[in-house]
Amino acid sequence: MALSVSVQAEDFDVAALQRQLFSGAHEEGAIACFTGYVRSSSAERAVHGMELEHYPGMTERSISGILAQASERWPLLAASVVHRVGRLVAGDQIVWVGVASAHREAAFSACEFIMDYLKNEAPFWKKEEGPQGAHWVDARSGDQARAARWDDDRRA
Repeated sequence: MALSVSVQAEDFDVAALQRQLFSGAHEEGAIACFTGYVRSSSAERAVHGMELEHYPGMTERSISGILAQASERWPLLAASVVHRVGRLVAGDQIVWVGVASAHREAAFSACEFIMDYLKNEAPFWKKEEGPQGAHWVDARSGDQARAARWDDDRRA
C-alpha cells in the first residue's frame, strides 16, 4: 500500500494527485478525495489570508501516523495528504486528502477520518489576517468532537 505525505508551500494539482492514487493493477473500486480552501471568513471575522507554520519532520511524522491508523481501520490501497504552509489568501487550496480502496464505504470513511484527525492532531499553527488585524487560531471544539466520534466508532 502506498502512503504519501507532502507539506509544502507550493499549490497542488488535484487531478494529478488523484491519478497518483491508482496503482496500475486496477484494484481500485473507489477513490475519495477532499480539498480544503482558505475561506474569506472565520467565526465572526473577515479573513483576507493566513499564515501557516509547522515543525518540519514532526508534522510529516504526525500525518504519516494518521494515515497508518486509517490503513489499520480500513482496507486501503493508497492514501495521500498534501498540506500547504506559508502565506495563503482566501480562495487558495490549503489541504488535499485522497484515499483509494476496493470499496466506496472504506474510501469515504477513511478520507473523513484522515481529515478529522488532521484538523486535530497534525502540528500546524494558523494565524488569520483580516481588517481587524492578525490572530492565532485556537482549536475548535467542533473539530475535536468530530475526531472524538471515531474513538467510539470502530466500524471498518
